[in-house]
Amino acid sequence: MADAAWPQRLRRIVRAGLIHWGCPDLVDTAELLLTELATNALRHGRGPEIDVHVYLKDDRCVMEVDDGSPHRPRLRQAGPEDEGGRGLFLVQALAEEWGVSPDGTTTWCTLPLTEGSSDMKPAAVTAPVLHEIPLDLPSDPSAAGLARIQARTLLTVLSWPGNQHLAVDVLHVLVDNAVQHALTPGKAGQHLRACLSITEAHELLIDVTDPDPAFPEFDKAVAGELGCGLWEIARQGAILTWFVDAKNGGKTVRAALCPGQEANL
Repeated sequence: MADAAWPQRLRRIVRAGLIHWGCPDLVDTAELLLTELATNALRHGRGPEIDVHVYLKDDRCVMEVDDGSPHRPRLRQAGPEDEGGRGLFLVQALAEEWGVSPDGTTTWCTLPLTEGSSDMKPAAVTAPVLHEIPLDLPSDPSAAGLARIQARTLLTVLSWPGNQHLAVDVLHVLVDNAVQHALTPGKAGQHLRACLSITEAHELLIDVTDPDPAFPEFDKAVAGELGCGLWEIARQGAILTWFVDAKNGGKTVRAALCPGQEANL
């Protein structure tokens, strides 16, 4: 079920997805479009749930919001004193195309990809985040060990139904990798952050953010050509991605785990 804070979470998710896909130029417009579609669904939809899909198809970014209701959304001319009622007019103005599915349940819109904006394979954006807990970590070699200790307690608090031992190991590897390759020894003012999040699909997202905005040869690192840390947790089933942290000037490495995954030690 969605709530009033859901559009804000969707903006964070679509921003992270588009940056990861190499489409930062679409972020601002996509955030606005998805917010309007989701808000319209929250206000006027009558279905029990709201589903959101954002993906790349051919040369387009596609956004779909399904509120489960057969009542088709309609453009409404808002008066000058009205505080709302302009959402679909904004969608019509900003999107390349927009429309409603034949059964009336899904409103969609598209944005064109600029030339060369993405050479990544299309992938689904994660489901909206329900709960998230940040970890307090120092920016020094002790961070990996402290992350392991904190994670054991926090995963219990989050009540994640998956393999918590595997999750702790994944977090340890990501933090240790950040300490070794993204921190400059002795440099002041560096920040290392981590966060554990649970999505509506019961995925566990493990995010580790460091001050280095680059991750050269990420694919080789995951394939085990540059060491075994990331390769090992990818072999255990962690889905690894990374994206630029535009707000803080660094990057975030993310591992996604499904609740059914088991460790293969």
